Amino acid sequence: MPTAPTPRSAPSSSTAADAIPRGAARALLLATLGFGLNFWAWALLSPLGPVVVERGIAEDASLVVAIPVLVGSLGRIPIGALTDRFGGRVLFPLASLVTVIPVLFLGLGGQNSLTGLLVGGFFLGIGGTTFAIGVPYVNSWFPPAKRGMATGIYGVGMGGTAISAFTTLPLTQSLGPSTPFVLTAICLVIYAVIAFFLLPTSPHWTSARSSVIGRTLAVMRLKVTWQSCYLYALSFGGFVAFSVFLPTMLKNWYDLETSDASFRTAGFVVVAVLLRPLGGVLSDRIGAARALLGSYIAVALAALVLIAQPALMPLGTLAFIVMAAGLGLGSGAVFALVAQTTDASQVGSVTGFVGAAGGLGGFVPPLVMAAVHASTGTYAPGVALLLLATLGAVLVTIAVSRGRRRSAASA
Repeated sequence: MPTAPTPRSAPSSSTAADAIPRGAARALLLATLGFGLNFWAWALLSPLGPVVVERGIAEDASLVVAIPVLVGSLGRIPIGALTDRFGGRVLFPLASLVTVIPVLFLGLGGQNSLTGLLVGGFFLGIGGTTFAIGVPYVNSWFPPAKRGMATGIYGVGMGGTAISAFTTLPLTQSLGPSTPFVLTAICLVIYAVIAFFLLPTSPHWTSARSSVIGRTLAVMRLKVTWQSCYLYALSFGGFVAFSVFLPTMLKNWYDLETSDASFRTAGFVVVAVLLRPLGGVLSDRIGAARALLGSYIAVALAALVLIAQPALMPLGTLAFIVMAAGLGLGSGAVFALVAQTTDASQVGSVTGFVGAAGGLGGFVPPLVMAAVHASTGTYAPGVALLLLATLGAVLVTIAVSRGRRRSAASA
């Protein structure tokens, strides 16, 4: 006599919660591509800093290369809140198209005067705000256990700065000063069209209906917002600062040629970019706090070595590589921390603040390093300040870890 079929048990709620919806891979790929292209545009002026000085347009290019960083950083606060409201599906193609305007302005003449560089660089900062679009967008596609990995992969888009470092000067020297700008503009337009038609909306995303100001004030009251701001200002801010200022630092400290300094900077950027996803993966496996502690220890050790201004080969190069690895790991781990500690409806707004802090962390150090070198003839005091800031980040990370343990115990 046949037996009745055994009924299948319904999938557990945890399994359903951990499922990655269809379309997530495409969303992550397109978001990462958009982030990378906009960061390529955002970093176009950085490799040209020494050229601006050589052409006599400015005595010091620090302000020229720092302006896009400042605008791109502060702009993430409203962009993050707008992403909670309108979603990455709308804002990614829109921001990419708007960024084309300053790119073409600079490429077709704005780069020939200090005023043009400052005005163009100001609006070029729009490209840097796209970071705050992608983090909440990617978070909405992935379950909590995979968000560190997902945001880490998305963070590879910061490699757009490496594209700029590798290509801007060679293209300028071989095909003319407008070439890198026109090429970047074309890529942004193509991406905007592709994103408009193919960028999907997560089935888990819902539009935040509260006002932008209300959401902003709400996340300002969260302790984790300010803790994450400091941590990201150190890790990603350090990455941005080095990617912007390292060509000048290598020229002044080690008498390198402009092209050699630019390629070494590109190598620094590549190491940091490749290590960022690992920071997210480690955060999923061992916890964001432990991953952050490891990254900051690496940065502190590298800073200790660089304070002594060692010979570039091999010790100085090794120290810069360790520094890049630590900053990359930390950049990936911070947003895993945000995903682990923040309500999904507030991720965009928190990301705006944290992203702004990261950008500001990249804006201030180049100005400080330039002032320190001008007054002392060495960058060692500036590197010592980085070491102190890193030790502060270690203390903040420990405080965040203890706070999470207390919250888990009381739950």
